[in-house]
Amino acid sequence: MKTRWVFQKLSPHLPNWASSLIFPFKPSTSRHPSSETTRFVLNHVDITLLLSICGREGYLHLGTSLHASILKNPEFLGLSNPFTYRNAQVVWNSLLSMYCKCAELWAAAKVFDQMPMKDTISGNSMISGLLRNGELEMGFKYFKRMCDSYTYPIDHASLTTVLSACDGPDLHYVNKMIHGLVFLNGYEGHISVGNALVTSYFKCECFDLGRQVFDEMIEKNVITWTAVITSLTQNEFYEKSLELFVKMRRGLVEPNFLTYLSALLACSGMQALREGCQIHGLCSKLGIQSDLCVESALMDMYSKCGSVEDAWQIFESAEVLDEVSLTVILVGFTQNGFKEEAIQIFVKMVKEGMEIDANMVSAILGVFGIDTSLALGKQIHTLVIKRGFISNPFVSNGLINMYSKCGDLQESLRVFDRMHPRNLISWNSMIAAFARHGNGIKALQLYEEMRFEGVEPTDVTFLSLLHACSHIGLVDKGMEFLESMDRVYGISPRMEHYACVVDMLGRAGLLNEAKVFIEGLPVKPGILVWQALIGACSFRGDSEMGKYAADQLFLSAPDSPAPYILMANIYSSEGRWKDRARTIRRMKEMGVVKETAVSWIEIEKEVHSFVVADQIHPQGERIYGVLLELFRHMQDEGYVPDKRFILFCLDEKDGVSMCY
Repeated sequence: MKTRWVFQKLSPHLPNWASSLIFPFKPSTSRHPSSETTRFVLNHVDITLLLSICGREGYLHLGTSLHASILKNPEFLGLSNPFTYRNAQVVWNSLLSMYCKCAELWAAAKVFDQMPMKDTISGNSMISGLLRNGELEMGFKYFKRMCDSYTYPIDHASLTTVLSACDGPDLHYVNKMIHGLVFLNGYEGHISVGNALVTSYFKCECFDLGRQVFDEMIEKNVITWTAVITSLTQNEFYEKSLELFVKMRRGLVEPNFLTYLSALLACSGMQALREGCQIHGLCSKLGIQSDLCVESALMDMYSKCGSVEDAWQIFESAEVLDEVSLTVILVGFTQNGFKEEAIQIFVKMVKEGMEIDANMVSAILGVFGIDTSLALGKQIHTLVIKRGFISNPFVSNGLINMYSKCGDLQESLRVFDRMHPRNLISWNSMIAAFARHGNGIKALQLYEEMRFEGVEPTDVTFLSLLHACSHIGLVDKGMEFLESMDRVYGISPRMEHYACVVDMLGRAGLLNEAKVFIEGLPVKPGILVWQALIGACSFRGDSEMGKYAADQLFLSAPDSPAPYILMANIYSSEGRWKDRARTIRRMKEMGVVKETAVSWIEIEKEVHSFVVADQIHPQGERIYGVLLELFRHMQDEGYVPDKRFILFCLDEKDGVSMCY
């Protein structure tokens, strides 16, 4: 009677006609009125339908009950009648498929081996079930058996099933062997096989072979074109992807929803705003702009192209928002410097009770910097713990960076110590945190721990290490790190690494050595290198070397205020006020504007920002009064200002005047 109970539980999920077929329980005429005979009346069509439902919904218990009924019914075991043979074949294939879909692979293999009749569908079901559940070796073994069998030979579905499992560089040899079987069995003109070959080659990173198969295909449908365009985009061949998309639109095959989506992602990757706007127009004409995936892709494209207003316009006009679209707009604001707006959106989402996932938290943690509220960061940390996101490595790495940038190095270290396991980004983030806070010794010690754990450093690791060596004066150690990048780890230094070395040499007073190092670089020195040299000259007060660096920087970046400001500071430190005034005058004549420097402090969960001669802060008069009183106390204690660092500014009429 247990089977009857399972049928009763299942009946609400089945059509009326199916329910009526399952329950033909009729009382029999018996000497014992209390007894009841259960008569199970189902034909092959009904059993096939039920097995299909069991596989789809995971009703394994009912499926095994049906299996028992099949074994007891001689109609499904006899092989003499051709009509019943075909019906039995359908039932056995459905039973095999049910076990595969329920991930009962041992039972599926036993059914397959003991089936009284097999055909190609049987073999394909077995292979598909094994590959879908990650049993690649067993799946390929059953495929080989099919290749050697005359009873159930391979067909186009067999080939596409195996090709779908070839999704990594280590399987490219298998992919090529299947390609050979395609030709041996005469399926090279079959469009579904061609599509599977193209996709599998790209997944195996055999890009040239994938493109060759595509070019040689006589017949191509929308799936063919979309597979290649999507694969090119996913492998960052953005320009080729867009070229193929344009070629497709000029042909007879119309792109579908996925084609447009891949084209938009390609525009995001190469920051092609003009092409992205054109595809946006096409999506609007086709009426697919309001689709959630397309809206998210459009927001991502506009954000990465720097057009945040357009991304925000799509965000506001969206009727439905999901986690992807919310994450995209947060990342978009973050990447384009709209930190306060990103924080406001996130806070509003939390207050309105919207679903927050780990990706959103990771995105908002990337906003935090030295001018962001630490109190808000701690609140987000609390949210992370409550939602159980602390085990997410991206979130934990974001917390490490957030705390270190907001000035709480100890809390950064606590998050790092509690992480298990740690990934490469975790180590890099913590090493960068120590370097950022001037604790170079701890940064170097952590690097040694990282190597002991067997984690290979990256170019980002060495950037932090060089930064650490620069601030603690370990010139020899820094040069050793630079040499080991290429010699030991095969990492080519970037301009940022060279700039760090110049800064390191300059801070140590080795300005001539820094100049020689620049002249011996294997690449043309960039803006960062010259800025590092002139910054070191400003730190050391060397106007001669500073003039050399400034001239080089003028050539590389004529619109940059850095050479003017740094040279003015060097002249100020030497008391050469006329030279300083001449430098400032030249900067104004060239139309170069210095970005206003900002200072800030967080008091009672609120960040207060200030600029030179600030008149905007609501408590400005009170602040200036306190500073004046402090200055008087300092003078009473004998403080004498160093006039070398009193700022002078240019007066258009009188030449030079004091600036307080």
